[in-house]
Amino acid sequence: MLSSELAELAGVTVRTLRHYHQIGLLPEPPRSAGGYRHYDVGHLVRLLRITRMTALGIPLSALPAVLDDPAAAEELLDELDRQAAADIERLAARRASIAALRSSGAPPDLPPELSAWRSAPTAEMPTDMARYEHEQLILFGHLLGEDGPAGLAALFGGADDGMAAAAPLTARFYALGPDTPDDEVSSLTDELVAHLKPVMVRVAGLPSLDAQASALMDELNQQTLRPVQHRVLRRVQQRLTGPDEA
Repeated sequence: MLSSELAELAGVTVRTLRHYHQIGLLPEPPRSAGGYRHYDVGHLVRLLRITRMTALGIPLSALPAVLDDPAAAEELLDELDRQAAADIERLAARRASIAALRSSGAPPDLPPELSAWRSAPTAEMPTDMARYEHEQLILFGHLLGEDGPAGLAALFGGADDGMAAAAPLTARFYALGPDTPDDEVSSLTDELVAHLKPVMVRVAGLPSLDAQASALMDELNQQTLRPVQHRVLRRVQQRLTGPDEA
């Protein structure tokens, strides 16, 4: 049979046949006087074995060692089974994450555990502040590590009450601008510190962000926030982690 006929019978392409010849998986038959390769049923059987094994996930590089060695094939099947089990576990975890995103309404680029910490969307919330909050949570979730968001959610449980209590402060913070009076800046700083002190006590047992992570969070704040907002955040952080500074 010709290469096109062999390829059709085995369910592969002629290009695949040529590749198998090049890497030594399939013996290349002699050409006829007209320059055509003529294959027999032995070539078909070997090709069917190759396609069956590759369908199981056996890489082409491993096939020469296992095609004619049952012991090697058995050992490789054990490894393929372990890999398949790990793949199933990863896919199950991915489906669970997708289900959590769907049920929470969280965007897919944000850990579901942190979606509850977003401010509720309102017509009054500035677009730039909504974007800042979203990017802040994405960065924070990454810097916490793989298990960090889940650990934080387990520590605080539902965030609804905390978010409701913080909503007025958040609205005032997002409204800060160059014309905000100094007394409002000072008052908001004091109230934010008072609100966050109990939070700091609860997270005291969690690993703290290292210097690089803290610097990245501060860089995001500096790039995104207005100068007065960044200044308030700095003052709040200083008062929560050290002595008061004016």
